[in-house]
Amino acid sequence: MTARFLPVAALALVGLWLAALWTPVAASSGAERFSRTLSGADRRAFEDYLSAQAVHDFKMDAYWREVTDKRALRRGKRSRKEPFTAKDYVRTLPPTYTGPTLSAGLEKRWKAFQTRESEQKKAPPRRTLPGVDDFLAMAKSEYGFTPERIPEREFKRRYAREALAAGLTADQVLRVYALETGGLGTADMVAGIHPIRKTGTPISSAIGYAQLLTANTTDELVKHGPDFLERLKRMANQSGISDARRRALVDKHKKLSAMLRAARSVPHRWSEHMALARTRKGQAIHAINIDGDIGPWLQVKKLQDIKKMADNAGRTNLSGAEIELMNLAGPGTGLEMMRPAGLKVPTSNFFARDAYYRNTIVRGKTSAELLVALNERMDKNLQNSGAIEFAEVFREVRREMASRR
Repeated sequence: MTARFLPVAALALVGLWLAALWTPVAASSGAERFSRTLSGADRRAFEDYLSAQAVHDFKMDAYWREVTDKRALRRGKRSRKEPFTAKDYVRTLPPTYTGPTLSAGLEKRWKAFQTRESEQKKAPPRRTLPGVDDFLAMAKSEYGFTPERIPEREFKRRYAREALAAGLTADQVLRVYALETGGLGTADMVAGIHPIRKTGTPISSAIGYAQLLTANTTDELVKHGPDFLERLKRMANQSGISDARRRALVDKHKKLSAMLRAARSVPHRWSEHMALARTRKGQAIHAINIDGDIGPWLQVKKLQDIKKMADNAGRTNLSGAEIELMNLAGPGTGLEMMRPAGLKVPTSNFFARDAYYRNTIVRGKTSAELLVALNERMDKNLQNSGAIEFAEVFREVRREMASRR
């Protein structure tokens, strides 16, 4: 079923739905109560608007059901190791509303009415998402852990060293940073919070240069935690460090061990990490992204895992936009979007409905067009101060590495 041409049976269902809008059952709805306050042309205009909205909503639901159905079929083909073809995807963009709109005055009255209705119902306040201060407080209370904060340039230096040692290029890392943080991001940047002005409210748990979600953090800790612990142990045992630094590293090892046990207390599946991310113990672990020793390792490991997955799939030498596509959509989905059948179809095939509309850069494009848009956004954001400093740091680190050879 396409959004543009609905079969007769579907149109009949639309008709039944529209008829239901004005039945006694629906008479208590806010729209019906508002309609009673109108008369003449305003009432007819409002009812025409509601009818057109109902048709559009029906088409939208049909479209996204088809997207979901085809995604399920692709999962089956993937498990059978069958190649995808163009027929496995929805080929059209989501339907666009083309019906009548309300006049400015009528729209203002309708919004005011909805506001009053909402206030009268005394809807519970919207749940706010945790930010940096919350992650820090939870890390302290759940694990007794306080991340070591270091100057931003030093964090970038450690990040660059880890990235180059992991086989990532400066271009790959810088372009991910430019897209994910606007080229201004700090180590403790949370999505929705301006990294410089510190204004705004969190819109997700994404944090840091690569914007890891809480579930990403616990997932990466399960995969690489033992290596992190071993590195902390080696750092604590090296000669020439102060007693205070040694004690801090030993304590950090102890706290990270407790976090690793918590992360491994659930099965190593994404759904389980998402569930853990809704708990205080899971959210508390997210604070390790800010730590000067652990944070750079953790975030680089996420990008390195993406690179390794692409290498194993035969896609070596990923561009910055390609590695960011895998970071944005998820590694497996990103790879699918870059294959011939996936490149030419709308991005709606690869994102959940709410995520599709939340990501402005994703909407209304094919996968190939999204890659172009990512590159354009990256080119622009690479001119911002954080990206410029990060590029300078990469050059310094490369010189340091060359001088040791």
